[in-house]
Amino acid sequence: MFRVLYLVHDLSDPAVRRRVLMLTAGGAAVTLAGFRRGENRLAEIEGVAPLEFGATADARFAQRLLAVAGAASRLPRLLAGLARPDVILARNLEMLALANRASRHFGGVPIAYECLDVHRLLLNTGLAGKALRAAERHFGRDARLLVTSSPAFVEHYFKPLSGIRAPAHLLENQVLELDGGETPIQTRTRPDGAPWRIGWFGAIRCRKSLDLLAAFTRHMEGRFEVVLRGRPARSEFDDFNGFVAREPYLRFEGPYRNPEDLSVLYANVDFTWAVDFFEEGQNSLWLLPNRLYEGCRNGALPIVLDGTETARLAMHLGVGVSLADARLDTLIDRFTSFDEAAYQALHANLVAAGPRPWILDRADCAAFVQRLAALRQPAEQTATPHPTPSLIASKVASEVNCHDR
Repeated sequence: MFRVLYLVHDLSDPAVRRRVLMLTAGGAAVTLAGFRRGENRLAEIEGVAPLEFGATADARFAQRLLAVAGAASRLPRLLAGLARPDVILARNLEMLALANRASRHFGGVPIAYECLDVHRLLLNTGLAGKALRAAERHFGRDARLLVTSSPAFVEHYFKPLSGIRAPAHLLENQVLELDGGETPIQTRTRPDGAPWRIGWFGAIRCRKSLDLLAAFTRHMEGRFEVVLRGRPARSEFDDFNGFVAREPYLRFEGPYRNPEDLSVLYANVDFTWAVDFFEEGQNSLWLLPNRLYEGCRNGALPIVLDGTETARLAMHLGVGVSLADARLDTLIDRFTSFDEAAYQALHANLVAAGPRPWILDRADCAAFVQRLAALRQPAEQTATPHPTPSLIASKVASEVNCHDR
């Protein structure tokens, strides 16, 4: 049996749950270990009970470093009794540091580095940024694979700035569908006079987006509403619950299960808010967020910002409502004349593209596990080229024309 030790910075992150489901569906036996983030409760994931290293907190980088250092000193005891893994998958830089220690503990195990966001500190031009990049280069020197979610991360960070020299494997934030069938995206009809609903689901961490949507919905006087679901990063907001409660056209409806609740979630909205300013000009330009794939798979059109990787993919398939810039006036102008005919024209493109660009199935899970399993071979036999935007565009185009895959 192929065994994966998955080290994560936040055991209750829904994306961690999705990755564990993906690994197990692909045939791997998974040991999940890492830190609890704040008060988030831990739970078994499909029978996988997590091994907890301690607690960390959002936006407290120094505390997280101390927690990692403490876990490193206790790692032999924490890992005692575990079966030797075939591969260690380390999510984020702090877990890459622990992966090196764990690899030595087990007598030398190949490491894959999973980096799905490029933190702003890694891009800092000062001493802090240089120190973090040096740490990434040091701890990643023996990594055999880089797993990342956007070709723009490779082009703009990993190639020119990072010290990671492992081959890159693109694993986008697509929706996990393990039941087969690839049910088609359905056409939609809307009740006459119903307000347009924008869904902002997942990690809610962008204060600029919240302010913009609040001002926009107030200006539109009920013609547009915003539904928020997921996990607010409360360290980024002064009073998230109070702010939303005071806004007449915003409502927060709590967390949800991913992927089980996605179809119902997105069936009740017309658009997905796929704009992000959290790390404006850097990570926000390059990422391909979960909500882009989730919304498109379930029939909600993405609202995107020109010049971003999100917009590139959405506009390539003709399914995005694009904004030229992030000004309130631009958002108002874009939607003042937006009508049912405009919506249906874009939605027809989404239906035509089908589910394939937005999902991962059991075959994709097996392919990823096989890619990890190949790390047990000599390094020169596992190398693959970095993906490029042109290659990814070709991949998307081919998938649009291969719905029967």
